[in-house]
Amino acid sequence: MTDTLWLEVDGLTVQVLTGIYSEETHLPQPLRISVRAKLAMADHYDPTTPLSRSKNYMHLKFAATEGLPKDVHFVLIESVADHIIDTLFLQDDKVEEVEVKIVKLAIAEEGEEIGITMRRARK
Repeated sequence: MTDTLWLEVDGLTVQVLTGIYSEETHLPQPLRISVRAKLAMADHYDPTTPLSRSKNYMHLKFAATEGLPKDVHFVLIESVADHIIDTLFLQDDKVEEVEVKIVKLAIAEEGEEIGITMRRARK
């Protein structure tokens, strides 16, 4: 088995302009976004290993929050996930794979999670 390192940011609530129905197209709606990024791993992480051997967790958070354009209407939440993945791949060559889970909070009736999970490896 190969060693792997996943950085994770879980459960961000983000207001995003998305949707296909008329009631969704004029106002942002809340999405719960979780992001995982698989990184090229160092041979060992001792107490003095610098951050440059990993990645700042806040970059994942930024890609799913401030990195999403506020003036763009994403018809599908798949395109929101794609934008987050592209942002993380552009930020850092150490990112080998990204997984984004998006739950549409506004359509849940009894606490169920309705949404998508997209995973893409660097090409």
